[in-house]
Amino acid sequence: MSPRVGKTNWRRFAAFLVPSVAACAALGIAMGQGALAASFLISGKEFQVTADTLTARGFSVYGMVDVTRKGERVPVLVTGSRHTTITELCQSVLIEIPVLGVQTFKLTGGSERPVEASNLFLDTTSQSAGQANFKGLDQGIATGEIFKGPINPGDRNSPYFDPNGFGQQATSVSLTDVRLTAVALSAGTFNIPGLRVHLEHGRHECF
Repeated sequence: MSPRVGKTNWRRFAAFLVPSVAACAALGIAMGQGALAASFLISGKEFQVTADTLTARGFSVYGMVDVTRKGERVPVLVTGSRHTTITELCQSVLIEIPVLGVQTFKLTGGSERPVEASNLFLDTTSQSAGQANFKGLDQGIATGEIFKGPINPGDRNSPYFDPNGFGQQATSVSLTDVRLTAVALSAGTFNIPGLRVHLEHGRHECF
């Protein structure tokens, strides 16, 4: 899959919450001030995430715009969850190293025990799942009226946050065969049993 920064499939706006891991520092993210969905300046580098199953309690979805350190604006779909569990997690990002060429940074975990996260926000440019089961689903709710799932506190003061915009929320959601492309992640806590991290020459992405 060829990364394409700034391209969002808005047909999937009412799609799925699919969290990643707290290894975003590997993407070269720099903290800074500004109107950002993730409350920091993103690198603009996309990364891939897969999971066999994902369950979230307290679910929210809304559109925002992230900003790179170079000032580029990237439309994203922000998905939030109060509590999330994941099995068979994989995250990968391609890194270009001078002389050595393309390397794949890959992180895996959650094989024997699920990964658990709280107050998680993920900014994605594409999402898919083999099956999605929602409970207490509200689609088309005004973004400023979302209450079942969280809204990133940094987003409410952003000029890109539209309280009258299209939003989605649910009491809970259960997903299988999850795949996503993301540009940023933030979480209150992220616990990864069986964590494995390695760097490998060439392209060896999660999907």
